[in-house]
Amino acid sequence: MPAKGQRLRCHLLTLIAVGIFVPAGVKAQSSVTLKATVSQTVSLSVLPNSIDAEVMSIGGNTVRVTMSGPVSPVVRVPLLVRSNSSFSISGMVESTTAELAEFSIADVHATGTLVAPNAITGLNAPSNPLDLSRPFLVATGPRVSLGGTVNSPNNALQITVLIRLKPEPARDSQFHLTFVATPGSPIP
Repeated sequence: MPAKGQRLRCHLLTLIAVGIFVPAGVKAQSSVTLKATVSQTVSLSVLPNSIDAEVMSIGGNTVRVTMSGPVSPVVRVPLLVRSNSSFSISGMVESTTAELAEFSIADVHATGTLVAPNAITGLNAPSNPLDLSRPFLVATGPRVSLGGTVNSPNNALQITVLIRLKPEPARDSQFHLTFVATPGSPIP
């Protein structure tokens, strides 16, 4: 029987050790640190049914507007920008028949409550670009969207670009505008 008592004591000591050390080990592992980053995203589109032109979205951050035939001498393009980081928008104008007299930002406003408070005041737009034959900077700005998706109606900044052609475009004019949005620095 002494061997049986020794085994009993050994099992009892093992049970006590498990009862003490396992909870302590589990408690030590109950805290988890998780680090993650969010991809920088900038989405650019044109307000639907807002201009009489062919609008093509390419990859979510590029918009190509094509106007042909009798083109109005003044064109307004309402761009919708959604971003989770700072952004910049560049532009490119291509035409063999029309000349630009002016390119500027006519209006900027938030589309809803999920637009960051400083999205409008933080927007920087350079003055009328002098050389429109190559890509030029349209605007830069801080994070726009506080939530939602790239299709949410209340998380975009609407930037209306004004284009004035000179003097009067020909009846068979063709005019291409390409806008590309790129992300800036990551979310803090």
